[in-house]
Amino acid sequence: MCPTASLLLGKTDVRGSRAALAALLLSLCLVFPLSVATCPPYCLCASDIISCSGRNLSTLPSDLPSYATRLDLSHNTLTVLPADWISKPFDRLAALVLGRNCISQIEPNTFIVTPHLLHLDLSSNRLTVLNSSIFTWLKELKELLLFGNQIVQINHGAFSGLQNLLKLYLSGNRLTALPLDLYMTPGGPINLTFLDVSCNRLSEVPIQSLLSLSQQGGIYLQENPLVCDCALQALLEYWMWKQYRPLVDFKGEYSCKDDTGPKLNCSQEGGSDISLDAQTYKVEPGKWLWVPCPGFAAQKGLAVFWVTPMTVLNSSANYPNSHLLVLPNGTLEIRGALMEDSGTYVCVAARGRDYDPHEPLEVNVVVGNLSAASASGMAHRSGTEHFNTAFTTLASCVVSIILVLLYLYLTPCRCREGRGGAATGCGGRAIILCSDPRDVESGQRRSNGKRVAFLEPQVEDSIIGGTKTPMMDLGHVTTEGILKNGSRTVGQTLTDSAQMA
Repeated sequence: MCPTASLLLGKTDVRGSRAALAALLLSLCLVFPLSVATCPPYCLCASDIISCSGRNLSTLPSDLPSYATRLDLSHNTLTVLPADWISKPFDRLAALVLGRNCISQIEPNTFIVTPHLLHLDLSSNRLTVLNSSIFTWLKELKELLLFGNQIVQINHGAFSGLQNLLKLYLSGNRLTALPLDLYMTPGGPINLTFLDVSCNRLSEVPIQSLLSLSQQGGIYLQENPLVCDCALQALLEYWMWKQYRPLVDFKGEYSCKDDTGPKLNCSQEGGSDISLDAQTYKVEPGKWLWVPCPGFAAQKGLAVFWVTPMTVLNSSANYPNSHLLVLPNGTLEIRGALMEDSGTYVCVAARGRDYDPHEPLEVNVVVGNLSAASASGMAHRSGTEHFNTAFTTLASCVVSIILVLLYLYLTPCRCREGRGGAATGCGGRAIILCSDPRDVESGQRRSNGKRVAFLEPQVEDSIIGGTKTPMMDLGHVTTEGILKNGSRTVGQTLTDSAQMA
């Protein structure tokens, strides 16, 4: 009997209802049996993690609890992943580890029971061919590990349905061509930001495609038997200038960048000494523009690539439907410039040396109405000049007002008389300003105006040692003012008591 039913029956005191209650609970237990999830004896379970690793399993267990979010079946002897490998879906499973087995075949619809899988590890198995649509049901998958297999062929559509895939590990296989089809498959990993194809058998790679694909993520190519030509050297020089992590981190594992490898002469003598200057080219819409490749000495037959805001161009290819063309000497020709042609352009060519990341290999192209831009610039400059003139005038007015205020509010006074009535403390010509009106003699008539005393130079006969005789006795001169006080003018009365000798 169901444990819950027996417990309730033991607590029931009413005899008449015990039989009915027992029948009801028994029917409930039969219709809704209690499913107690148990961990298999050959596995280890910790909360929502199930590990059956290293148990020498040759077939997938079918009695696994469905509450797991991580299932580890690595280090066993599994050979096939069948479609019916489990009886009920793993709706919560996010990580499935199947590495270090002997899996050589994956049947269609194998992963239909794991619709929310994020991480799938199939590394170090014996897969040789990836058939079409084997990962179709893994629409939420973020990371797929296939390194350490024996993959020689990837059929079209093998990665269909993996539109959310971010990382793909294909290193340590037997690939002879870069799997570009995964970028072109409908519903494929268009958001892929990490592709590892290192340690394969790649001898040639499509440089133009790599220049385009490397803009969106990292592509690892180290430890492949790449044929080192000028096009590949141009790519690696460009990646080194950009500080592209897949190359910088494994610089010594590329044949072209290994110091023990053969040296290529892909540029003319002295081409590496050409200076690089940041340049901006301006052109009006509909006009033609020619942009030379910075720091490049042209050589006949040498491939030159231009990375434009919209695409990647090659000097050895013709683009009849494009208004952009790379000439044999590496110059970019823009025929009938469009507004969307504005942006940053990079010339990728083998220059024979590594460039500092701060050296300007890029050029800027601006497409617009140059006359309107010039008029706008002139209007801006004119406005600036008018502002400067107004500011200078305002500053001059402020300084003038300050000087007038200083002149009006400093009280003038007469030179003080010394012994014998001689004026002391003044030079030949003096205007003495007193900040305190009390300095003026108490017997002097004061007015509301400001006082200024103008003194004539005194004759000093220092040569003959004669006495100093003033030209005018200022002791008898009363100065009342010569300035205007409001609307009233203060007159000046002078009493001349000078005596003729």
